[in-house]
Amino acid sequence: MADPTHPALLDPTLADAPAGPLLFAARTIPRGGKAGPRRTPRHQHARGQLLGADSGLMQIDVGATHWLLPAGHLAWIPPDLPHALLAPQGFEGWSLYFNAAASALLPDQPRILSPGPLLQAAIQRAQQWSPGPLDAAQRRLAGVIVDEIATHPALPLALAHPQDRRLRRVASAFAAHPEDNRSVEHWAAFAGLSSRTLTRQWQRETGMGLSRWRQRLRVLHALPRLAAGDTVTRTALALGYETTSAFIAVFKRELGDTPARYARDARG
Repeated sequence: MADPTHPALLDPTLADAPAGPLLFAARTIPRGGKAGPRRTPRHQHARGQLLGADSGLMQIDVGATHWLLPAGHLAWIPPDLPHALLAPQGFEGWSLYFNAAASALLPDQPRILSPGPLLQAAIQRAQQWSPGPLDAAQRRLAGVIVDEIATHPALPLALAHPQDRRLRRVASAFAAHPEDNRSVEHWAAFAGLSSRTLTRQWQRETGMGLSRWRQRLRVLHALPRLAAGDTVTRTALALGYETTSAFIAVFKRELGDTPARYARDARG
């Protein structure tokens, strides 16, 4: 179900039709429209979805994992996977919906991608196609898009949240104040656990050590700041880093790029 403040641009029955054309395109809002806040409740569809961000930052919730889709990136959402979408600051983008046969060739788990020139060009062409059956040339280009998605490396823009009630309290505190640098011992006491139990259970429930989890959380919080025009130094200090160089090192390790280059690309 879509947010009532944003009328659906796609007939839901089309996204729920696993057969038919290999792919078709739809935009989140009309070109030139206003990209206001957006919230789409948890839903699923029979077709696989490639979601692209032209501007804004979209959070995609899948189970206990939050995926972040920044401008200039793509999100692959497999068929029949329940997910919710949230863009508090607004979002403008598009989707390609793939039939069951094409989706079977693509990853069975969600992923975030940074498209190369070939994939970008192919997607731009596909967005211009009229709805309906594809001709031979269009089917060949659609096959290129499928191949590119299948072989592109995924970016680490996901953060699994713990399920234990005590750990969820800690995760919520981190999310509310990512700049908080208090020790593991403090957070263990906050959760009513020993430091050893907290770190061991955190690793087991999220697949990531507590320190690395907090670093990735900070990088995810940095993305909307940088995309909105905040400087690298102000972003670093706001997220609790003592030096800009430390923030740059963590950002580059997590995303494979510098925050300055990301900010430039995100703002076009």
